Amino acid sequence: MSKNWSNRYFRLLHNFFNMIKRTLFFGNPAYLSTKNEQLVVTFSDGSLEPRTVPIEDVGVVVLENQQITITNGLLAKLSDKKIAVISCNQQHLPCGLLLPIHGHSEQTERARHQLNASLPLKKYLWQQTVTAKIQNQAFLLEEKGISVQKLKHLAKTVQSGDIGNNEAQAAAYYWQHIFPLPVFNRAQKGIPPNNLLNYGYAILRAVVARALVSSGLLPSVGIWHRNKYNAYCLADDIMEPYRPFVDLVVSHIVETEDNYGELNTSLKKELLTIPALDVTMEGQKSPLLVAVSRTTSSLFECYLGTSRKIIYPEYG
Repeated sequence: MSKNWSNRYFRLLHNFFNMIKRTLFFGNPAYLSTKNEQLVVTFSDGSLEPRTVPIEDVGVVVLENQQITITNGLLAKLSDKKIAVISCNQQHLPCGLLLPIHGHSEQTERARHQLNASLPLKKYLWQQTVTAKIQNQAFLLEEKGISVQKLKHLAKTVQSGDIGNNEAQAAAYYWQHIFPLPVFNRAQKGIPPNNLLNYGYAILRAVVARALVSSGLLPSVGIWHRNKYNAYCLADDIMEPYRPFVDLVVSHIVETEDNYGELNTSLKKELLTIPALDVTMEGQKSPLLVAVSRTTSSLFECYLGTSRKIIYPEYG
């Protein structure tokens, strides 16, 4: 197996400590409030001094502990700044997402263009999405020294609407080879590292939903996903080419950690670097959080009719 792939993981973390928007994780009991446009953290047991974070520097907030109290004033300010707030259940897994009602000044006009998108356009956009996803999967495996001729062929032959189901064919090969495990199947309730993937994808989904709302789009109206019980169909569409970046982080954990069967604080901290990963888009590097916003903006241009291409990051 190639040793170079792990170096990419550390290169992609370049922006973690100096990113444009921060991801805040609260795993202990705390009282969260606001003062002077700052997020104020007061610890319930008084063991630590109150801390403050400029709200404008925050992109994502994760509330894990069941004894966290947050004021409505802070929630209003977080929503006003289009910050995604993720709540977790008693099993410490993401279960809720707070997004602003109005994400763009032209909300109604933009939603109209989205709702009026033709079926041929949606099929073409889904073709682009699947192609980008398979290409990024191929680059990740190739960097690990794994043969990817099959994936490269599938990426080149995706048809409009992916009527050949190239995405599923690629996934079958991809999940058989990405982890150095004798048997692995990707399943929501499957064996580890499915637990890591679930957590990482939940963070990614929140980042994508936040960007969609900021672009004035409806997260529930998908390009291809159309489950009537899913409020984030479009987010699930757009996050597809970004999934390999989550897989990169999880792969690094699998190959460097002895015990990843349970999500501990250390593992969550590593997964929470996902919004800060340095990705390449049209030859330029930027944090994943910023790249997603460029993707959703390009998607609206496709709905508007001024462009025919969604801009996705390139792993290679």
